Amino acid sequence: MPEPFDALALPSTPADPDPAFAEQLRDDLRRLILNGADMTTTEIEAQPGALTPYLVVTDARAALDFYVEVFGAQRRAEPIVMDDGRVGHAELAIGGSVLMLAEEFPELGNVVAPEGGALVRVEVPDPREAVRRAVELGAEQLRPVEDRGYGLNGVIRDPYGQRWLVGKAAPRASTPGGRTYRHGEAGYFTFQVPDDVRAKAFYGAVLGWQFSQGSLPTAWRIEGDGLPGGLWGGTELQTGWKLMFAVDDLEAALGRVREQGGRAGEVEHQPYGRTADCADDQGIEFWLWEQPRT
Repeated sequence: MPEPFDALALPSTPADPDPAFAEQLRDDLRRLILNGADMTTTEIEAQPGALTPYLVVTDARAALDFYVEVFGAQRRAEPIVMDDGRVGHAELAIGGSVLMLAEEFPELGNVVAPEGGALVRVEVPDPREAVRRAVELGAEQLRPVEDRGYGLNGVIRDPYGQRWLVGKAAPRASTPGGRTYRHGEAGYFTFQVPDDVRAKAFYGAVLGWQFSQGSLPTAWRIEGDGLPGGLWGGTELQTGWKLMFAVDDLEAALGRVREQGGRAGEVEHQPYGRTADCADDQGIEFWLWEQPRT
């Protein structure tokens, strides 16, 4: 008598699903995506009661490029593309907020807001430059950038049907994480790996990490993990975690590194303070970092 489990050794044969079931499943997924279901795997320090704009645009792929270029937005994972090629869901991070968008699906009631519809405020370092660049890329300026007693701002309509109130951002803290770090405390980390593409795929699947492009082709910011840091690929790097530690006096700390047999690098000036690339007496690399004095 054959063993029932012998069937597991047989070649698998793909089966076509019932057409009605497949169509119903696709329709359910469309509705979940387009009617505000939570499709994210990470959050940007969401607060109770926080609002997340969900826009309908005429061309989501072009709109994503536009918002990155004009507003300095960061991409959050890859857009979800439906069977017919329309983008059903995409996300961007702008400052501490998430912007969600999709293309028009009239059959589900999702269409671009009519003229005079929603007006979303976005804060940028230089409203005049942002509006100038937006107009250069095809936006319509509805109101010039000026200060009418409540801050510098102007209004545009982007090429995809959305109106924006472009205002000046309040000054941000210049240190990682936006707070003061104690002497010896880790303020930033870099996860150094030989192959950034493989690492992104692995940790994205295992931990739900999402990535946005950093300052170099193989450098990536890790989004929504709760820790200030990123991933950096390259075979020339020391594999593993590389931390940045806060110190009260960078020169004095570098002197102690040398005294203890470590390697102390040159002082570099960054927007968030002064740093130096170092290694301990066993060759393990780290950064020292002195925050700007206030």
